Amino acid sequence: MRRAGKAVLCALACAAFFGEASAAAETYPIKPVRMICPSVPGGTTDLVARLVAQKLSEDWRQQVIVDNRGGAGGLIGTEMAARSAPDGYTLVIGTMSTHAVNPAFSKQVRYDPVKDFTPVSLVVSAPQLLVVHPSIPVKSAKELIAVAKTKPGQFSYSSSGIGSTPHIAFELFKLMSGIDVVGIQYKGSGPAITDLVGGQVHMMMTGALALAPHIKAGKLKALAITSPKRSPAMPELPTVAESGVPGFDVRVWFGVFMPAGAPRFAVAAVNERIRKMLEVPELRQRLIDQGADPASSTPEEFGALVKTDLARWTKVVKATGVASGDRPAP
Repeated sequence: MRRAGKAVLCALACAAFFGEASAAAETYPIKPVRMICPSVPGGTTDLVARLVAQKLSEDWRQQVIVDNRGGAGGLIGTEMAARSAPDGYTLVIGTMSTHAVNPAFSKQVRYDPVKDFTPVSLVVSAPQLLVVHPSIPVKSAKELIAVAKTKPGQFSYSSSGIGSTPHIAFELFKLMSGIDVVGIQYKGSGPAITDLVGGQVHMMMTGALALAPHIKAGKLKALAITSPKRSPAMPELPTVAESGVPGFDVRVWFGVFMPAGAPRFAVAAVNERIRKMLEVPELRQRLIDQGADPASSTPEEFGALVKTDLARWTKVVKATGVASGDRPAP
């Protein structure tokens, strides 16, 4: 009788729990949601964060507030997200940098990219563009490499912080092309691009989303794309691989995470919204036109990608010694 009584109580407790969970799923979200963006305004990560936040806000009719927490190559905002309450009301835009490169590169990372986060969905995957200031008299990546080899240490490139994707991508470019270019590290893509446009630095490798307006305005010159194949959006732009650096391949991803232990109903709700968002033809074309590939996924697929890239970039970091020769921006 006692065992039967315990079984009944257990069944009632489970029914109550799942009943509450189901009710919560139907009403989620009942208050504003915070979207932590681990970069300053103006960079590619910020653009992706605002795109997702806007669509979620419209669909839910509930505020999704972008909270920019830039600095340290994304470490500050990402650690804040990892320490946030896992209640479904904190999202974070994670990138290849915050969840694969930085953990492989820096001993200052105080979060585990796998254990401290719940993957929600991939959003976009995008190659980087190699761009130079118009004052640099080159028309291709091959010409840039040739000129840089005649002037070792006299050119500089900007990136969004030590350990960031633009940083390690350019360091891989240096290693594979044999050039010597000084790295200047900024607190985010926004100021790194601003100084490049202003001529304080000479070149950069970062996402097309943030660079496109400056390229169209003639303030920056695009030389090559970092994917192994040319982009349908920019078919005239050669790849780095076909410009004298065979085998070069860097494609960056951006996705949404929650802190570890987030409710499954919240993860499922956000994943569904992102998937539907990326099925809208106008939005897809907008991303493609700017050099990004819309790429939703299941939480499980996204988690597997994080693990794969973490292993890959750990090997690259060891091969490049990325910290050498870099200095913070003045």
